[in-house]
Amino acid sequence: MTPADEVRSGPDRPDAAPVPGDRLTAFSSPRRYLWGVGLAVRIEVPAPWPEHLGVVTGTLASLAGDTHDPSEPGTGPVAFGALPYDRSAPASLVVPAVLHGRSPDGRRWRTVIGTDPDQHRVDPSAPQRVEVRAVRDPQDWCEDVRTATKRIAEGHLTKVVLARELAVHADADLDPATVFLRLQESAPHAFCFCVDGFVGASPELLVSRLGEVVRAQPMAGTAPRSGDPETDRRVAAELATSGKDRWEHQITIDAVHEAVLPWCSYLDAEPAPSVVDAGPVQHLATLVEGRLSSPAPSVLELVAALHPTPAVGGWPRDDALTLQAELEGTDRGRYAGPVGWVDSSGNGAFAVGIRSAELRGPDARVFAGVGVVADSDAEAELAETRAKARAILDALGRP
Repeated sequence: MTPADEVRSGPDRPDAAPVPGDRLTAFSSPRRYLWGVGLAVRIEVPAPWPEHLGVVTGTLASLAGDTHDPSEPGTGPVAFGALPYDRSAPASLVVPAVLHGRSPDGRRWRTVIGTDPDQHRVDPSAPQRVEVRAVRDPQDWCEDVRTATKRIAEGHLTKVVLARELAVHADADLDPATVFLRLQESAPHAFCFCVDGFVGASPELLVSRLGEVVRAQPMAGTAPRSGDPETDRRVAAELATSGKDRWEHQITIDAVHEAVLPWCSYLDAEPAPSVVDAGPVQHLATLVEGRLSSPAPSVLELVAALHPTPAVGGWPRDDALTLQAELEGTDRGRYAGPVGWVDSSGNGAFAVGIRSAELRGPDARVFAGVGVVADSDAEAELAETRAKARAILDALGRP
């Protein structure tokens, strides 16, 4: 572990930015942008990861010294994590050797942990051919959706989220930094991330804690976007008034509110959901915001309480996760798990790790999921998975 006296912090250059080939760790959002290169410390979290996140807090406190500014979340050493979807698995977080930060008011800072940033670049490859295949036959997956709707109609549960896996293979290694930069360009309002080869642009904030303020923006209920403004406005209006989608959305809002409320002196949700554009699709979204009681929990405690929400698991949670595991028959890895950052004061932000890809050399795993309820149509759900996967496949497949 690096001692605190090797941690140096100060203003960053205004032109500092990641480039293709960086050994990059990054998380960007409309409120804050943090990115780093290299590796100072890897923090191993034993299984089950929600019960052992205190090791992260302890490691960051030992590193911080006087480099952390309590008034500016994300200063000093910061740990980034893409946590497994499976709560019973171990996890790993990374503290970059060189961290760059930018706040909404334009302030920039740079923290170096005992190393030179120029050591953390490679020459990125440029794939010319990328192949995509479904891991399971699409019609077999549709049968799983029909099985789920029957179980729901029989009263076993209310909703289950089923994901479909795609396997990607390129003729050269896929560069995480390149994919991240493409996603930032194509989805500037999303939560873009690049952590240990897990790259994506999620529309959904699981939870953030900045000082005493806690926020979440759950999403559930989806409709396609066509690119034609008039058509998209009409579909958005239909989504906003859809009884099925509003009911599915409210399940998630209620679950998030119930999970966060015990830590809060005040917590409220928007009275009605808005429709948020997310590339090829649009979602119902509701902002939940409140003020934390003292002492405020770390963002990691909030993450552990919230994951998985009904938006990625289903409801009731235990019944939905049992059926999900039965029908999917695969380990989701970090897909739909929490992905984000935490500093030594417990500030941080975590998105839901959807619209993502897990990269390993020339290969990638991509998942796209849908919420299945009693009246779901299997072919329509299949079409929705294809729409959701489009943005990340475009970022992977561009020569």
